[in-house]
Amino acid sequence: MISAEPSLPLADYKNIVVISDTHFGCQKALCRPHPIRLDNGGTYSPSRIQRKLWAQWCEFWDERVPQATREEPYVIVHNGDVCDGRHHGSISQITQNLHDQANIAREVLAPRIEGHPYFQIRGTEAHSGPSAENEEALAESLGAIPNDEGQYARYDLWKRIGRRLVHFTHHIGITGSQAYASTAVHKELIESFVEAARCRLQAPSVIVRSHRHHYIETRISTELGDAIACVTPAWQLDTGFVWKTVAGRSVLPQTGGIVVREAHGELFTRSITWNLARSRAI
Repeated sequence: MISAEPSLPLADYKNIVVISDTHFGCQKALCRPHPIRLDNGGTYSPSRIQRKLWAQWCEFWDERVPQATREEPYVIVHNGDVCDGRHHGSISQITQNLHDQANIAREVLAPRIEGHPYFQIRGTEAHSGPSAENEEALAESLGAIPNDEGQYARYDLWKRIGRRLVHFTHHIGITGSQAYASTAVHKELIESFVEAARCRLQAPSVIVRSHRHHYIETRISTELGDAIACVTPAWQLDTGFVWKTVAGRSVLPQTGGIVVREAHGELFTRSITWNLARSRAI
């Protein structure tokens, strides 16, 4: 068990650091910079681009997160698709051995999770397995906080910050046009308010989604301040599947994460992102 017992009541944490779509085990995703031992005794050495991803990962945790949280305590939420899995006939994995992929994930995540309450959201079944069985096993080994049913990887999370609620789940609609990139995100925010009113429940002040691999944010004004809907960036670069889409062909890959923070009575999000440079013109 890696994650620590909360040092504060969970509702007292004012900062949530959110990462997602790490896709550990993919050759276009994060791995530690040293050779990785595989099941049959061989090793894998990270590529040049993976070493660049690793430098961004270290900057994210060692410099950008402390700045964004003002070095205050924070909760960590992984918003789904921890490992790449075996999916869609892909051969872009470092290894298709799921135990090896989980080991790669643990070696990278464990040092960052240690000392912080950790929540795991279930991602896409193509990556996480049927009913997210692979993410469930990994989340338990990392000490993720379970839900009321005892699931260490959960489909969603309602996290309270002071008087406000933040809602996390992995999926969000995808579009092939940047002109409509905000449509599904804003719609999801409005739908959450309609459902809260219908059931006489508190509406979320922030909803966090992932799956798209690119950051976007939309907001509306409410009596408790702005209500925000955002989509997280990822830690996987473009694979062959992405190049089939208009957005994949025209939009640069983006890496990073976000921080949800309450300060001076205001709840807001801060994105921490990097865009990969275009291929070199010759």
